[in-house]
Order: sequence, then structure tokens, then C-alpha cells
Amino acid sequence: MWDELLLACALVVENGWRELREGDRRVSELSNLLRSLPLHGDAARGIPKFRSTGSVSRKATDLATNHPAYQGKATRCGRLDREMIARFTANPATMLKAAKAIEAGIGSGELARIPEQPDEVGEDGAAALEGRLLARWTIARERNPRLRRRKIDAARRIGQPLQCEVCDFHFGRFYGDLGMDYIEVHHVLPLHASGPRETELEDLAFLCSNCHRMCHRNRLGESWRTPKALRAEIAEHGAANRPYMPQLAEAAIKQLPAQPRNASGRGPGSRQGPRPVP
Repeated sequence: MWDELLLACALVVENGWRELREGDRRVSELSNLLRSLPLHGDAARGIPKFRSTGSVSRKATDLATNHPAYQGKATRCGRLDREMIARFTANPATMLKAAKAIEAGIGSGELARIPEQPDEVGEDGAAALEGRLLARWTIARERNPRLRRRKIDAARRIGQPLQCEVCDFHFGRFYGDLGMDYIEVHHVLPLHASGPRETELEDLAFLCSNCHRMCHRNRLGESWRTPKALRAEIAEHGAANRPYMPQLAEAAIKQLPAQPRNASGRGPGSRQGPRPVP
């Protein structure tokens, strides 16, 4: 799995891209860590040699000997091994931070308490750059109802509208009463960049569902975008100046069936008095 490769490659990088032998204390520690990851079900308990020191040492050899700077004969390795080597070669600081965040999450017990999340892998089945476990942790934090409520309450106190900070979509204006007070929250920085720390309200941004998915989407080696980066990407493709939301809302309203009127002349569920201006 990607998370295990990430941890193994981090160890090789910290060892100067050199091999590690089975008797090395660090190999034993990594073996124990891999066996404790909440990814394998009962495999670690049911298979005594699962992620053994020998298998960890062999994987370290594969990663070290397939590095572009290695002078000797490379061992055989798989596509994911080569991809992981490329990731660490291109951006070692980010990848090492991801490994440290996973280690911290396992050490604190936090990752063991979080259930599997439906969106922790991409639509193609691939894990995010920072690994499946950190994606799981981030999604769980974003879905924390208390954290979302605190963010919304803080926005209301300062008069901030509950609309997408990327495309300005407002659920209440588009869907009426059904969409009032609805918005999704997104961590501006991923765990492998911020580290596993207490979430501050300033770490969160309001996003619509579409922009939220695009911020998280794995593409071309990117597994995370800030709202600012996504706005820039939209602008680059000329969509920022398209006034498409009002037209979409008008078209949607025209397609709604006519509502029967009651004795007061109002439709069912309509409020007394004037409706608030969106």
C-alpha cells in the first residue's frame, strides 16, 4: 500500500538513500509500525511474518538500489516503488512531513479511532499523494459537526455570508429554504503540510460541494489544492468571468412545477411576511 511505501521510503531517505539490514533497530521499529497501521484488518495478528523485519529490509533495498544516483545493480521493483522514489526525489520535504504525520497519528492513537472514509481514495482507486491514512484523518476532521458549527457561528458574528470562497455559490440563493444554512468546510492546509495539530477556525474555508471535491481531487501528482489555487485554476481557464450561476438558477426555477395556492394565495410552506433578500 502507498502509506507503507511512504513510511519505508522516508526511512531510506533519512538513511541517505542507503540500504538497511534486517538487524537494524530502525527496521524493527518500522516493522512494528507497519503491523499497527489500521489498514490490514486481522492480517497483522493472523500472519506472524506479516511485514516482518526481513520484508521491510528487502523493500528498503528495492527503494535504495532503484534511486537514480545508485551506482550498483538495481533490484527488481514495482511501478509504485518507482513512483514513490520519484516523489521523494522531487519533493523530499513534503513527503517526509507526510511520513511524520502518519507516525504521529499512529503514536497518538488518533488514526486507530477513525473509521474508513468513503472518499479517502480517488475515483480511480488511487491513494492521495500523502497516503490513505492522512486523507482519512482530514476527511474525518472536515466532517466534524461541532467544528463546522463553530465555523458557521463565527462567520455569522462578523456578517460573513455562507457561500463558497472559490466560486461564490450560495446554497440558499440557489435552492431557497432547502439550501439555507448549508455549506461545506475544507481544511486549507493538508495534514502533511500543517502537521497533526489542533484545528483553528482560520484553518477552515467555506466551499460548495463541487469546489470541495476539486480541492481534494487527485490529478497529475497533486492531491490537494487551496481555495486560492483553485480560484487561480478557474481563472486560467476563463471561467471566473462567466456569470453562469444566475442563468443556472433562473433555468432551474423555470423547470419547477407550478405550486398550488392555498386560501391566502401563498404556496404550501410559504412564510408569512416578506422573504429575506438572498
